[in-house]
Amino acid sequence: MKKNLLISILITSFFFISGCQTVKNKTDAIVEKENAKLSKYIGKSSNELRLDLGKPDEDFKNEKGNLELVYKTRKYGIPCERRFEIDSNQVVIGFVSNGCF
Repeated sequence: MKKNLLISILITSFFFISGCQTVKNKTDAIVEKENAKLSKYIGKSSNELRLDLGKPDEDFKNEKGNLELVYKTRKYGIPCERRFEIDSNQVVIGFVSNGCF
């Protein structure tokens, strides 16, 4: 009886652990795809960014004095925020993506 219970626990644990790894792999692939998509704007002008993504939902100067453009969307009710940092030459120098897939 104890042997069957132990075997059942081990099998269940194996499927649970492998299932978590599958979810992590899928999430990592989605993040990698998002980063590749947004990385193409690094070194491009802010005008090109605005042409592709439209008018930002927010824009402000950050603590470094650079302009930040913020684009907010929702997918399946989950908020997505993409922030692009623009230097004084109007060139995209960085981005951060949160909740986007």
